[in-house]
Amino acid sequence: MQIPSPENQFQADHAALMMASYERLLGRPLAESAEALYHSDAVVLSHDGAADPVLTYGNLTAQTLWEMGWDQLTALPSRLTAEPAHRAQRDAMFAEMRAKGFIENYHGIRISASGTRFEIRNAVIWPLLDAAGVRRGEAASFTDWQVLQPNAPVGY
Repeated sequence: MQIPSPENQFQADHAALMMASYERLLGRPLAESAEALYHSDAVVLSHDGAADPVLTYGNLTAQTLWEMGWDQLTALPSRLTAEPAHRAQRDAMFAEMRAKGFIENYHGIRISASGTRFEIRNAVIWPLLDAAGVRRGEAASFTDWQVLQPNAPVGY
């Protein structure tokens, strides 16, 4: 998928899938438009439905937080957004989301391309379901994160 831009209507089809799935499950809008989603102050990410999912979308805020451009971010297996020590917790969160339909108020530790660790808080995690109810991947959005000092304990 190409970087969202006016030329491709900010990846309108994928943005519509994320926004429609979110609104259908949570009963509130994620964003007004594909362009607003890409420029949102909230982090918005998605990954595909593969056994080892790869990120398919990361808005500008996500790219800044993970310190990666579009091409690098959307080639990244999503498990690599977390350090090895935190991947089991991440996997458990996805299992819970699949069982419940979506999750609100998720928190966890992630790591950027430069090795900066940060805690995400109050994240919403939801499945990307097309109009026929077929799962096309999963997505996350959050506005609350805090950069952690190196070797800082996690404050759960």
